[in-house]
Amino acid sequence: MKTNLASWSRGRLIAVIAAGLVMLLLIGVGVYGLITGPKRPGDPNPDPAPTVTVPGESEPGRSGPPRVVPSNDPDEFARNVAEALFAWDTGSGLMPLDYSAAILEVGDPSGHEQAGLAADVAGYLPNREAWIELRKYATTQHLTIDNSFVPEAWGQAVEQAHPGQLPAGATAITIEGTGHREGVWNGEPVTSEHAVSFTVFLACPPPAPQFRTGLCHVLRLSQLDNPLR
Repeated sequence: MKTNLASWSRGRLIAVIAAGLVMLLLIGVGVYGLITGPKRPGDPNPDPAPTVTVPGESEPGRSGPPRVVPSNDPDEFARNVAEALFAWDTGSGLMPLDYSAAILEVGDPSGHEQAGLAADVAGYLPNREAWIELRKYATTQHLTIDNSFVPEAWGQAVEQAHPGQLPAGATAITIEGTGHREGVWNGEPVTSEHAVSFTVFLACPPPAPQFRTGLCHVLRLSQLDNPLR
């Protein structure tokens, strides 16, 4: 992680800005899973588990979170999901649930994966307490994507899956990029960068009413920094 800090106090802020990714459990056929974030060995005070906040926590009159641009192309759609997933602004007046909703809007229309996806997305976002703390420093985040590809391991997962276990048009796209966070400390800007990689599991089924006229939708997200290769 690169920083442009010039003092120990700024170092503390970067530590706050860089926090917020926590561990969840892997589930599914060995490819769907939840996010985890790096922890410092021996940290006596680990971050609390992610929580999904209740609806209605955003402030009225504020613009909404970034929306996922629809697409019927798997790679393009996965990139759109990744960018929306990492794009948030604690000074927007919105709360984590508002940003989660943008991803869930393009989730599995059958509803089978929605609960798991909601847990996945909650893990990518700071929890409510961390969000309020980060808001003091006007913290924002965005993602620069360097690479996206269908991992070789996906073919193996498809071979091992039982008939009907994977939805129509299911695939996986691994994203590699750089997460950027920015904030303000004592009136001066501070930044943080860190490499990220993860896999978006999605489906781009043929056109049908229940599949939103053939547009892709998100199934699940992998562990952060533990993508399929």
